[in-house]
Order: sequence, then C-alpha cells, then structure tokens
Amino acid sequence: MRAFAGVTDRDWYQFLSNQSGLDEVNFWQPSGGSIFRSLAPGELFLFKLKKSNVIAGGGFFAHSTLLPLDLAWDSFGVANGAASFVELKRLIDARRETKPTDMNNYMIGCVLLSQPFFLPPAEWIEIDWKSNIVQGKGYDLTQEPGLSIFSQIRSALTRSTAQASWPSLIQDLPQDPRERYGQPVLVKPRLGQGTFRVLVTDAYDRRCAVSNEKVLPVLEAAHIKPYVVEGPHRVDNGILLRSDLHILFDRGYLTVAPDLRLEVSNRIHEEFNNGQAYYDFNGSPLRLPRRPEHRPSAEFLQWHNEQVFRG
Repeated sequence: MRAFAGVTDRDWYQFLSNQSGLDEVNFWQPSGGSIFRSLAPGELFLFKLKKSNVIAGGGFFAHSTLLPLDLAWDSFGVANGAASFVELKRLIDARRETKPTDMNNYMIGCVLLSQPFFLPPAEWIEIDWKSNIVQGKGYDLTQEPGLSIFSQIRSALTRSTAQASWPSLIQDLPQDPRERYGQPVLVKPRLGQGTFRVLVTDAYDRRCAVSNEKVLPVLEAAHIKPYVVEGPHRVDNGILLRSDLHILFDRGYLTVAPDLRLEVSNRIHEEFNNGQAYYDFNGSPLRLPRRPEHRPSAEFLQWHNEQVFRG
C-alpha cells in the first residue's frame, strides 16, 4: 500500500483549492518526457507544497499518460489548474527547459487524480523532506512515516467540512491501511469525465475502434450507456470512435452487436439516401482494447441495442 508526495506548485494548488465541485484534476508535468509509474490506480497521490515541508491535499491516482497540450485542456479545462488554455500554456512554457516550436500540440506529462481534496492551512501536515528531492517521494503506508501521514490525512478530512464531497471520501478510506494488507489499492478511483476520455483513448491505443483512424483531434470517447441516464465513467462503458461515428452511435444509427461487430441501421439510407461509407463498416469487428476488462460490457451493449439503436 503506497502513497506518493509530489512537489506541487503553490499557484496551481491555490487555483484548484478555490474551485468548487472538482471530481478530478490533472497534475501535469511540463517536460512530457516520461510517464509517471510510481503508483497503481487507487493509491494516494499527495500534494507537497513547493518550498514548504507540508502536505496540503491530494487525490487518488487514476491514470498517467502523455497528452498534447490542447487535448489536456479539452479533457480537463480548469481542472488543469488554470483559468484558460492561454494561461495553461503560459504556465507550462515557463517551466519547460526547451521552448516549443508548435503553438499548441507539444506533449506534457499528465497524472490524473480522482476525488481531489485540499486541506485548510490549519490542517496541513508537516513532514521531513530533503531539499534535494525535486519531484517527489514515495511512502509505504503500512509503516512509518507513511502510516502516520495517512492517519493525519484521515483525521484532517474528518475534522474539516470545507468540501461537501469529503464525507464520502472518508468512507472510502480505511481506518488503517494495514487492514488492507495484501490488497493492491486503497480505493477504486471514481473517474471523472476527463479521465474517462483519456483512459478510453489510451485503452484503444489512440485509434478509432471502427475506422482505425489515429488523428487524435477527431477521436472521441463514446459512452455506450450515457452518463445522463446513469451510465458510469468506466472504460468498459466506452468505445473510442471517430467524431462522425460517435454522433451516429449516440443517435442510434450504429450499434455494436453482442459478437462485438458493428451494426449499421437501414435508417441512414432511408432518411438521408446516402451512407455507403458507413455501410462499408457493417459487420466489421471492433478493434478492441488489449486488456479484457476494458472491452465493452455486454450489459451496456445490450442496453444500447434495445434502448438507442434504430434498427
């Protein structure tokens, strides 16, 4: 059972702590040279403030990846820690060793966190920290000093009432991480919309599941069962589709059969007297994620077949 304390820019922290209703944040790394691999999904990522030996908040690690800057903004918006794309680019440019030549699309590292929490200053947790640690430090939560840090975080969340989401967050945390010895994570992260989008994009290797298109700006994570009708932000409730295919899928002109082949409705031709480009995909197998648990759920596909598809 681990946690990681990442050195955190105060302006980034302050901006996000003033936002309400955040269910996810992007802890970005300006260089985009490597992917964060120090935690498993569901383990704690903590905010250690720069130039102060305190932990001021954190969140549950959900995923790490490299993203073009504009896709990071499109996916997370102000949850990147900036009020606008222009401001986000300014912050990242100021921290990059090499100035970008492309206006928007250089890669940045993204550490995606769910259920973020920002402790009031009176609850900040003092820690020992060596000045030569510039990126972060890992902790074993089943032994000191990690055990004490975890206990203080849980106590601080219990005492504080600054965020309405904290009661459910506390319920997720065990009283003692040693109670879950042998289990890989503290909790199962509750994904936000942006993290769902990125996880689905990466699960499908950044290629459309139908057309094999790999131009990122036109690829979209489609919910099989929409979130507005209680479809969850889960990878097995998503399919990566080219934008036009996503629209047709959402409107019921396309669906995925139980054998994971695309089915195209006759209504396209009947209503628009066109659509051969889409009928060419009829019966073709979906290009599936490599991990079986990321593949479309039979339950959600059945819902789409019965409730949305205009066959």
